Amino acid sequence: MGLFMSIVKISDELHLIARARAKAMNRSINMQVEHWMRIGKLVEENLDMTYRDIWNKLIKESEEEILHAN
Repeated sequence: MGLFMSIVKISDELHLIARARAKAMNRSINMQVEHWMRIGKLVEENLDMTYRDIWNKLIKESEEEILHAN
């Protein structure tokens, strides 16, 4: 996966929330916002899935990626 750098402007309020969540989850602010974007993308693509379903999908994809990398 390539790295594409760009600036995305978000509200000050959302930035503060992202900062707090990032700290709680031991992520950078960018990683936290990227996580939210990934979840949102999956929700829009899978309207019939619950958050739990999406979470399980992400875990399964991550495990498969790690297993196939070794």
